Amino acid sequence: QVHFVESGGGLVQPGGSLRLSCVAFGFTLDYYEIMWLRQAPGKEREGVSCIGTSDAKKHYVDSVKGRFTIARDNAKNTVFLQMNSLKPEDTAVYYCATGTYFSCTKTFNNYGLEYWGNGTVVTVSS
Repeated sequence: QVHFVESGGGLVQPGGSLRLSCVAFGFTLDYYEIMWLRQAPGKEREGVSCIGTSDAKKHYVDSVKGRFTIARDNAKNTVFLQMNSLKPEDTAVYYCATGTYFSCTKTFNNYGLEYWGNGTVVTVSS
């Protein structure tokens, strides 16, 4: 079955760091562009960062630029999201997603997202 498993979330104090992992099962990640999304309580889901099939293309939503870094390790079929200088407003459930027709763009268009994980919870609080 094609799906992702996200991990690495948890409770962290403001200013802290977390590294999220997203492992793909049932398919090879090499030819897919990937997006990390998040959904905060009471808010709509939003794209946070996305990466192309190589490290040459990466995009970040303005609110996380300079703090988050997306990376991929195709040998491990995994995409990472390094999150530094975390703020309470980063509290959310974080998901990774992709699809055959998904393209990573700076507008974070959701078109083509068909494979998802169950998410990992990030809570930033003192």
